[in-house]
Amino acid sequence: MQIRNPDMPSINAVELTQALVRLHSVNPPGNESACAQLVGNLLEDAGFDVGYHSFGPGRVNVVARIGECSELHRPLCLTGHLDTVPIGAADWSVDPFGGEIVDGLLYGRGASDMKSGVAAMVAAAMSAAASLREAPGLLLVLTAGEETGCEGASHLANLDGVLGTAGAIVVGEPTGNRLRLGHKGALWLMATCQGRAAHGSMPDLGINAIYRGATVIGKLRDFGFNRAPHAELGGPTLNVGTVRGGANVNSVPDRAEIGIDIRTVPGMAHDRIIEDLRRYLAPDLHSLDQVLDLESVWTSPHDPLMRRWAGRVDAPPDDVCLGLPFFTDASILKPAFGGIPTLILGPGETHMAHQTDEYCRVERIGEAAAIYLDLIADWQDQARHASAQVSA
Repeated sequence: MQIRNPDMPSINAVELTQALVRLHSVNPPGNESACAQLVGNLLEDAGFDVGYHSFGPGRVNVVARIGECSELHRPLCLTGHLDTVPIGAADWSVDPFGGEIVDGLLYGRGASDMKSGVAAMVAAAMSAAASLREAPGLLLVLTAGEETGCEGASHLANLDGVLGTAGAIVVGEPTGNRLRLGHKGALWLMATCQGRAAHGSMPDLGINAIYRGATVIGKLRDFGFNRAPHAELGGPTLNVGTVRGGANVNSVPDRAEIGIDIRTVPGMAHDRIIEDLRRYLAPDLHSLDQVLDLESVWTSPHDPLMRRWAGRVDAPPDDVCLGLPFFTDASILKPAFGGIPTLILGPGETHMAHQTDEYCRVERIGEAAAIYLDLIADWQDQARHASAQVSA
């Protein structure tokens, strides 16, 4: 399939999704460079100024912009990630990197999470390119390394002047094209318990770190955050995801590690949670180290922009307020852009993220591209209206 065509002002979003699925960008190790080059070439052909920003071998972010932004006219930011999770141990009934379409479903790793969203955004941006050369324009931030903690977005946020400014963010994560206004934060911790080694036949001469770890795990199961649930995102959660301890069966283990995954809601201070856990898990806890710290994201459904966009896509009021349990690059980009309104909407199916035989409904991909195109047009129209008011 030939995707790049300098004479073509637009691209078929379904075909682009297939092309992206066929490029391996499983993270780890990532190797998103081929995907980055593909979408970068397309955007450059359409007239975008494209920059590639690497943070390791094969780990490439794409930042593409068009238009003349200013403080009065800041661009709309469309964002998505290029990496996927591994295919897993279970057998697939289809080629996970085949991009096959069967009965209206496009299969493959990343089909829903979220190469279909990236493809729809790129297709919409290319279709709108001719009208975007005037203010405020459009910014696309397509990242590497989102699945393992938003490394790509963090790298961009720490590069002086690379992201620039934006007035609102649309994240193309899988929502079945339903509007979502936020998601929970993620706080990953590693709890360590120490003991004293001894021969397994003489356990009374040692201190078993795994026993201490078991006590810690029991306490974690009963830990309460003492916080009312968020009206739309629900309550915080805690899960013990990994346990490691001991080197051989005939020794008393002197170290045990417990991986903790906490999902938070707006208003929760992560440093306070860590301090509370340190006190709660004493005296069996030796150390509690932070592995990942991503804040929750929420935009009020009463925000004027969100209300207008909800009306444009005919979103039911009781559906718009729902949030997502997983994190996105918005945890990095929203604060990097000064806390601007953020919408999450993408063609993928939320429940298919990270699943065996992952798929995206083909009809949703074109639908998403049309929605993005409409949001881009609305952003441009509002900028023109604001300019007219200033001139008057």
